[in-house]
Amino acid sequence: MDFSAVNWLAVVVAAVVAWLFGAVWYMALSKPWLKAAKLDPATMSKSKLPFVISFIAELIMALVVALVVGAMTGGEPALAAGLVFGFVLWLGFVATTLTANHRYENFGWDLTLIDGGHWLGVLLIIGAVIGWFGAPVVAG
Repeated sequence: MDFSAVNWLAVVVAAVVAWLFGAVWYMALSKPWLKAAKLDPATMSKSKLPFVISFIAELIMALVVALVVGAMTGGEPALAAGLVFGFVLWLGFVATTLTANHRYENFGWDLTLIDGGHWLGVLLIIGAVIGWFGAPVVAG
């Protein structure tokens, strides 16, 4: 696969905006999220590593969305297509995985809704940015 055709500016912008959305989302929902995740802030690590990992994950998501949107739209800018693909990828992979994992981990639906809402927002934002910028067709 030729990654030289990827609009890297769109990928980075999408990841940054999605990461900022996550910061706002979890700051607004920090108390219910901590309760739902069964975490005590007093005993939590103060590491910055989860924030770095989240950003890297969002970069990878933005790249994958760019590849999917580019393959499915012929690379033309299409905000609606980006949103649809962001939603479909969330529904098909993130929502299902998160729901199954939280049931095995014995977490309540409140955590699933908070985390699932976050990842839905992330993928819609990434899809919108990628769709708006356009995603060049990458030859396989």
